[in-house]
Amino acid sequence: MTERLVKWFVKDYENTENADVRTAYGVLSSMVGIGCNLLLFAAKLFLGLMVHSISVMADAFNNLSDAASSIISFIGVKMAQKPADEDHPFGHGRIEYISAFIVAFFVIQVGFSLFKSSVGKIHTPQEMAYSQISIVILLISIGIKLWMGMFNRTLGKRIHSTVMMATAADSLGDVATTSATMVSLIVFGLWGVNIDGIIGLAVSVAVMVAGINIARDTLAPLIGQAIDPKVYREIKEFVEQYEGIVGTHDLIVHNYGPSKSMASIHAEVPSDENIQVSHEIVDTIERECLRKLGVFLVIHMDPVETHNEQVTAIKEQIGRVLEGLDSRLEFHDLRVVDGTRRVNLIFDLVVPRDYNEAMRDTLRVRVSEEMHRQDERFCCIITIENSFCAESPESI
Repeated sequence: MTERLVKWFVKDYENTENADVRTAYGVLSSMVGIGCNLLLFAAKLFLGLMVHSISVMADAFNNLSDAASSIISFIGVKMAQKPADEDHPFGHGRIEYISAFIVAFFVIQVGFSLFKSSVGKIHTPQEMAYSQISIVILLISIGIKLWMGMFNRTLGKRIHSTVMMATAADSLGDVATTSATMVSLIVFGLWGVNIDGIIGLAVSVAVMVAGINIARDTLAPLIGQAIDPKVYREIKEFVEQYEGIVGTHDLIVHNYGPSKSMASIHAEVPSDENIQVSHEIVDTIERECLRKLGVFLVIHMDPVETHNEQVTAIKEQIGRVLEGLDSRLEFHDLRVVDGTRRVNLIFDLVVPRDYNEAMRDTLRVRVSEEMHRQDERFCCIITIENSFCAESPESI
């Protein structure tokens, strides 16, 4: 069913890196969400009024909030499609995150309203009515929500959309809340025990938690989250595949909306290579990265020694020392200033973010002492920094 809808409504659906195709996926997800949730709202509201169940009506208004969320997402997707202009040179892609945050706020507000209604229902319970048709309707609702969860999860993975993945999680959460609502009706039908208010309370809490999770997922890229390890590896390997690039480090990615990123990276080039040749290689990489990965990449060239046996040997020594202290450590930008009585080793050391200032100072001393044992002339001048990746590059 999912693939059929995609083929019907998304032109050139396989080209998921294209902005127009991505927008079409977003529109399809929103329209399916609006249609299904409005249908579920109408069915559950009618059922809730018929059997006098606050938990069923709470679940109904949860679906209404989901429909409103889909409408807001639809508007956000369309606005995010606007091209770059004079005031917004990187486009309007972040509007999609803002719209998702508005959705989260709306979901939390609906959940809080249901919470208050459920508390009142616990204090003053009303007589309920049981019918088998109510169970059938709720079972159909669970089936629809399961499909919607898988539908949004499939689309979200395909176009790397955090909004769709959050919607998928919300749909699966709705399965749990509707199941709980159904349990309250079954309990009343079998034993005449009214736990409707308690179930309504549980549903309202689940709705608020879903809203908070959506807010968390959509605020992260707005605040400035660390680079996804997969993106880190993809860009790093793309640059390093070119002949004339010895290595890379200091990759930073700025997100301006899903599939809209700007990045900078330091690329190591042989110090004895003609600067014009290296510059041409770097220019080629920048153009190809934008064309193939959709990332606007800026490359800083770092000249490194590739034929100096002394520098190569020192690199190996530093590598062994760091491996012995912490396998997550890595270094770059080594410069060797050779002297008769003193050899300065100047380099940057990348440490995990769990290293506090005291640990950094201790590490700096330990590395200097270990290298001094290798050669009494060695004097380390170390700049300690963090990676901008969500994980240590060593663990990727």
